[in-house]
Amino acid sequence: MSDKKTLVLGASTNAYRYSNIAVKKLLSFGHEVVAIGIKSGRIEGVEIQIDGENIERIHTVTIYISPKNQHQYYDYILNLSPYRVLFNPGTINIAFMTLLGKNGIDVVEACTLVMLSANTY
Repeated sequence: MSDKKTLVLGASTNAYRYSNIAVKKLLSFGHEVVAIGIKSGRIEGVEIQIDGENIERIHTVTIYISPKNQHQYYDYILNLSPYRVLFNPGTINIAFMTLLGKNGIDVVEACTLVMLSANTY
């Protein structure tokens, strides 16, 4: 397993959603994955949590929710103290990115799937 334990925020059981594809691809690259979504379920054996309690040692948070729905996760993600937060296309949120940066968390505006494919994750 990789040391880049990743939280996929906005995970979905819908196989056509990019968050679902990201969970699968992260697993295939050997990353430990935690998934949080609005509905419970499973993706390749990974349970989609609704509350996200008891999560530790998160290296990367990759966001798959729109900016208008991110506010409720600000404190949660800050308290996780990840190394970095990835903002996938359509999730760019300047206010949140600034807040993360002020708290010493790296902010990356990139597609998780592309990063994995290009071996830059």
